[in-house]
Amino acid sequence: EVQLVDSGGGSVQAGGSLRLSCTASGFTFDGSDMGWYREAPGHECELVSSISSDGSTFHADSVKGRFTVSQDNAKNTVYLQMNNLKPEDTSVYYCAVPRERGSWACWQFAYWAQGIVVTVSS
Repeated sequence: EVQLVDSGGGSVQAGGSLRLSCTASGFTFDGSDMGWYREAPGHECELVSSISSDGSTFHADSVKGRFTVSQDNAKNTVYLQMNNLKPEDTSVYYCAVPRERGSWACWQFAYWAQGIVVTVSS
């Protein structure tokens, strides 16, 4: 059984940092696409950051320069380091594996974690 578990969320003040972790069991991130998504009430789901099977990374314009995605294959864990957080980063964050390689549409996932809340206060 495949299970993704994300952790590391919480509440911080604007300008603070958090690091989200996503650990998989029954699945290997190495060689797979993996994305961090977020969805806030009243907002559409969006792809925040991703790391592709070839190791290339993507960050949405809204987080570029502040968020960094990385992967530790030995721990089978993917991270999202979030610095200089802003109130508009408040959301539920999900790590997920796309159903199709190279296809990053929201909720077209093969596997996804339970979601973790990040709250940034001004």
